[in-house]
Amino acid sequence: MRLDEAPPWSPAGHWQRMDAATAELDGPFAALSLEALAHNARSMLTRAAGTRLRVATKSVRSRPVLEAVLRMPGFHGVLAATLPEGLWLSATIDDVLVGYPTVDRAALRALAADERALASVTLMIDSVEHLDRIDAAAPGHPPIRIALELDVSFELGPMRAGVRRSPVRTPERLAALAAAVVERPGFELVGLMAYEAQVAGVQDARRRGLAPPALLRSMQRRSVAELRERRAAAVAAVRSLAPLAFVNGGGTGSIELTAADPSVTEIGAGSGLFGPHLFDGYRRFSPAPALAFALPVVRRPGAGCVTLLGGGWIASGPHGPDRQPVIAWPEGLRIDPQEGAGEVQTPVLGAAADRLVLGDRVWLRHAKAGEPCERTEALHLVSGDRVVDSIPTYRGEGRKLL
Repeated sequence: MRLDEAPPWSPAGHWQRMDAATAELDGPFAALSLEALAHNARSMLTRAAGTRLRVATKSVRSRPVLEAVLRMPGFHGVLAATLPEGLWLSATIDDVLVGYPTVDRAALRALAADERALASVTLMIDSVEHLDRIDAAAPGHPPIRIALELDVSFELGPMRAGVRRSPVRTPERLAALAAAVVERPGFELVGLMAYEAQVAGVQDARRRGLAPPALLRSMQRRSVAELRERRAAAVAAVRSLAPLAFVNGGGTGSIELTAADPSVTEIGAGSGLFGPHLFDGYRRFSPAPALAFALPVVRRPGAGCVTLLGGGWIASGPHGPDRQPVIAWPEGLRIDPQEGAGEVQTPVLGAAADRLVLGDRVWLRHAKAGEPCERTEALHLVSGDRVVDSIPTYRGEGRKLL
């Protein structure tokens, strides 16, 4: 799969092409448009304006896709979710940052015994206790690469926007943690992560709960300004103790804003490659719907209604309508609000239902990027009006994320 050779993507007729190309496949199945994937990757590189992009694996969960994206200049390394995943990927990818702390003793022992993995895998910590856990799991281990995570949520009085990750918020506390790593045998401090979820993961053109878009944009502007100073001070404090190979920040929703921060050397992003529907509500960019899944029509309960096989592919996060899949094609259909997307069946309503026959497919988009790959063994790669390959997901290679 060569993304740099893919022709331009056009939204006109996209779903008709996907449906025609996969006509011989029986659903449920997932399909990935090569042109749309390449379009999204190029868009992300343009937005990054020269700052390198590290691919967030949880948003992809297919090794062939990861490797194809990493062959494009401007992408370098992956942001893995777990150490077992990172060890597996390190066999073919030489820069793996595990973005979340690990207490997996077997995986830590495997890391300590793997010379290649030791050279390519970096572990994330936010406390000295994490170092204690590593030492206890693998006593006398060789030097292990370490990155620190800085909490960069936005706080204004009692209000807090962001995600609950690291307890380390100030440059002073981060410097103290860095000093502990530098002084401790068996560890090499190489990086820093500061993920502004309240900017990268919050749509700025749609209401979020009770907050209107204008209020969200105001919060994000203030957060970006505050973070620019605090992150720069934190990076300077740590660099006074150890040279840093990278400073990671951002996500798909904040690429251009994070790239404008001179203290950041790379941006972690992955959702923008597949373009799930939770990323339809940003003003600065509009990803193509590269990944979708098709469900077959298996019943006709009555006029204006057909029932699809499966469909309950609900995204993680706070429960709400925005976590359900949405119908992409044919137009004129909606999921029955009384049943929602079901474990085994999903009724859909609308005038278009009367034009469907048993065996026709309805195309849906998932709310988040990589999670459909947990339910499928393969992604059918569509180019033009045909399937050109079927590539495995993590599940198809006998793996799982968590």
